[in-house]
Amino acid sequence: MKATIETNSKKYKIDLKKPLDISIPLQASESNVNAWYQDAPKIEPVKDEDWVGSVAQGSSVNFNNIFFNPHAHGTHTECVGHITKKVHSINQNLKQFFFLAEVITVAPEKLNDDFVISKKQVQFALGNKKREALVIRTIPNMTDKTSKQYSNTNPTYLLEEAAIYLREKGVKHLLIDLPSVDKEKDEGKLLAHHAFWNTAGRPRLDATITEFIFVPNSVLDGTYFLNIQIAPFENDASPSKPVLYQILE
Repeated sequence: MKATIETNSKKYKIDLKKPLDISIPLQASESNVNAWYQDAPKIEPVKDEDWVGSVAQGSSVNFNNIFFNPHAHGTHTECVGHITKKVHSINQNLKQFFFLAEVITVAPEKLNDDFVISKKQVQFALGNKKREALVIRTIPNMTDKTSKQYSNTNPTYLLEEAAIYLREKGVKHLLIDLPSVDKEKDEGKLLAHHAFWNTAGRPRLDATITEFIFVPNSVLDGTYFLNIQIAPFENDASPSKPVLYQILE
């Protein structure tokens, strides 16, 4: 099934039968990807006296409660409400779901005791391209990213200068294969978050950051159409399923 999408007066064809899922699924396991010092997520049947919501345990239905944190336990998309006093909901602010996106691969640079993504790197990768969304894959890119326990590991992060550059270039949707665009322990400064959403000026309410993606090595760098699928949570962030589609010739 093919579809034609028009953006900026230009039409693109994609094949809806060939999605490239770049999300990490959430599972009730200690091997579920994790960050921010949280316990593993739980998926367990409801129990009410002698009744258990599990077909395997005699019920007519499976009826589970799910306990998780969207920021800590997998792919999630967040809005400016993540860092503001005023409540902003991802469900209220993300109103479009298809975007022209560029996938880039970056080898993080060493900066003192950290590994970072600099303005120079994203500037070189994007060049003169104008994109609504940017998908950043860091290397090395091993499948252990889907189960890594990130707490107290000081993961790679985005420098403030890079976030400013992306904002000024008009990138509205930033996706990255790390638990955060910011340093794990930064005294609450969250420089890249604030810079990307422009909280010091007119906040970009329609801009989003998606963290904890995983872009397989089979997905080549280049231009794609991106579909960001979220659950309709009235919260600053929601679990999400970003999906790429190759653009047909």
